[in-house]
Formats: sequence, structure tokens, C-alpha cells
Amino acid sequence: MTRGTVIYSLVAAVFLALQLPAAGQTLRKALPDLPFACVDSNRIEFPGDSSSFEPLFRKMDSVLFEGKGQLNILHMGGSHVQAGTLTRQLRNDLLALRPSLDAGRGLVFPFAAAHTNNPSSFYTNYTGLWEVSKNTQAKPSHRIGLTGMGITATDKKHTIMVTTISRSPKDGDQVFSFDRVRVLGRTESGDRVPVVLLDKKDTLDGVLSAEDSTWVFNLPGSSDSVKIGTRGTSGSFTLRGLLLENPNPGISVSGVGVNGASLVSYGRCADLEADLKTLNPDLIILAIGINDASGPNFTKEEFIARYKVLVHRIRSAVPDCAILFVTNNDSFKRSRKRGYYVNQNGPLVREAFFQLGEELGAGVWDLFSIMGGLGSMKSWESAGLAQKDKIHFTEKGYETVGDLLYNALMDRYVEHLKQIR
Repeated sequence: MTRGTVIYSLVAAVFLALQLPAAGQTLRKALPDLPFACVDSNRIEFPGDSSSFEPLFRKMDSVLFEGKGQLNILHMGGSHVQAGTLTRQLRNDLLALRPSLDAGRGLVFPFAAAHTNNPSSFYTNYTGLWEVSKNTQAKPSHRIGLTGMGITATDKKHTIMVTTISRSPKDGDQVFSFDRVRVLGRTESGDRVPVVLLDKKDTLDGVLSAEDSTWVFNLPGSSDSVKIGTRGTSGSFTLRGLLLENPNPGISVSGVGVNGASLVSYGRCADLEADLKTLNPDLIILAIGINDASGPNFTKEEFIARYKVLVHRIRSAVPDCAILFVTNNDSFKRSRKRGYYVNQNGPLVREAFFQLGEELGAGVWDLFSIMGGLGSMKSWESAGLAQKDKIHFTEKGYETVGDLLYNALMDRYVEHLKQIR
């Protein structure tokens, strides 16, 4: 046993003794009363091989016990993720494990400039009329990447500003500081490139990274906001995201989601691999599927095939990344004749995710069953946890789902700790 393993074992034993007197209860987040749910089933399952999660948990060991390294988590999906509340709750729960775990805000997109809803955990504004590309468009006008969106500037009047201060602060929200900004994007034509706009009309030029083709800006000091513009005599620049970084050890949780996005949508993201290499996540939580399963022509086989293509692309870019599938939440459809009725594809999608987990060596978090199974969304609505469309959750509902996911992740992590005691 190496010295590092001995240290981990000793610290883990103390951690378990002090924090886990009753099967991890003090690490778990308290939940509202959910008599209609199957909370006892709240766990991460491995239908196949679970070894892909060990590097993730060893990284957690290093961050939590030694205060070394950065743990990078990415949450991908559709409108559930673009809303930002679920991801924010998971982020806040993880950052509460140890003070000063701020390893940067991670990957963000200036949704306001794309004329769509922005997560409340950070603020964006803009000037100029940016041309918008989304992966939900049949033929996006410009190349897009991991965020599923792009905004294109053609003159210096186009600016965006991002501030990591929450628009509506919640308990646990942090103001994330950063001293380096990576601009994910490309010059589409001419010589237009991004710049950081400083106070007093000064500008800061970036360096085009040969390693990952991003524009890197080392700020003059630590900040909680950045303003981006462009310079050049002609042409256009398409921005597909900002990576807000600092050198501190800790945890960073990013969320990328586009309203209405499906697996087909993410297939249109030509720069997905390039952006994944830049972000280099340790864990990707894949929550894509609610829009795939809403149509009348859904088949489990096609769903599995499309997901395998996406996972292949992910692993070609970040082969050591752990993958966690999230089964679709229960949902309803609506028609003029029938009104709201249960989406019967829910159980089929659940089966598909477990088959994917087995074949691809990934974890599965079975939100569908945890909610209570087919038709349970109605109960969540009655409890004030789901919206009237019976597809989306309320803010409190998303926070509850975030706490459930955190509890399941920590329970699995505690099992890892027990093995190294």
C-alpha cells in the first residue's frame, strides 16, 4: 500500500466516523415529503462494469481530503438543463462538502444574446443584434459545439457580458471568481477575432491556443464578470461558449442544455469533440431523451443507436470520463381530443438506458422509477413540484431532483470510501 493510499484510508476512516454515523445520513440533503415517490430506490446503478467511476472517485478523494486538483462535472440535456436550477442545486450541494471548493464557474453561454431564457445562477447582457444558431435548427447557419448554440458578430457593436452573480440568490449560491477566460468560437470569415473589453475603453487581446483552438485571455486580476467584444476590419466571429477558470483546487459543475434538444440535435454539433477536449470533464451526466420520446414514431432501437453514436463521440474526445445516464422523468402528452394523457414511452426509454448502461459500462440514475413510475408526474404536480404541462418541474421540483441526484452520487461515493478504509 502506497503512502498516498494510507493517507486516503486514514482520512476516509475519520471522514466516515465523523460524517456518516447512520449510513451517510449527515451527508445526505433533506428532502420534502414524497409519499408518491420511491425514494428508497434512489441510487446509481451499474448494469454492467462500474470501473469507469473509480478515477472519478479518486479525483474526489484528492479534492476533498487533500485539497488538490480540480473535479470537473458536465450536465447535458434539453430544457431541464437550460433552466439551470437542477444543475445549480447539484453544484451547491457538492460545493457545501468543503469550504472554498470554487474551481471556477465552468462553461457558460450568454443566452440573453440568443434571445432565450438564461439560468438564474448567472447574469448576461449584450449589445448589437447577434445572429443565433441552435442545434434544434434543421440546418444551423454556423458551426456550433458542446453548448448547442452559437452567436455570430459582424462588427464591434456586438458585445456580451457575463457576471457570475445570481440574479435571484439562493442559499448556497456562490459568486465565482476567475482570472482566465477561454472563448470557444471561430472566425467564420475575414479577420474578426474576440477581445476582452476592460474599463476605460482598454481592450485585452487573447492568444489563440494551438492545443485546442480556443482564444485564451489571462485577466489582469481575479474577477466575477467579463465583457467580450470583437475587433477586425471585416468578416464574422461565432462564439459558442465561455469557459471561466481559476487555478484553485475544487469542483466545477457546468450545465449545457437547449430547449427542445434531442439526440438528433446534438448530432448537429460539429465542434462537440473539440469543446469536450477543452472542458475535459471527469463526469458527464447525460439527461438527453425527453424530446426524443415525445414523438409518435419513437423506437427503443433507434434511441439506443443514436445514444451510442453520441457516447462514441464523447469517448473519442475524453476517453477517461465517467458517464452517468439519467432516465427520462415521467411525462404527459396533450391533444385537443384527449387533453393530457400519460406518455407511454417512459418504460421503453427506461429499458433503453439500462441497456446502454450495460453495453457501454456507464452508470444509470433511474429518475423515472424514483419519481414513482408511469403517471407519477401528476402527483408531483399536485405537490407543487411539477408544472401544469406535466413535463417540466417547478423550481422547487428541480431543486428536489438535484438533491436526489446528489444523494445518490454521495451514497455511491461512500461505498468507494468504505473499500479504501
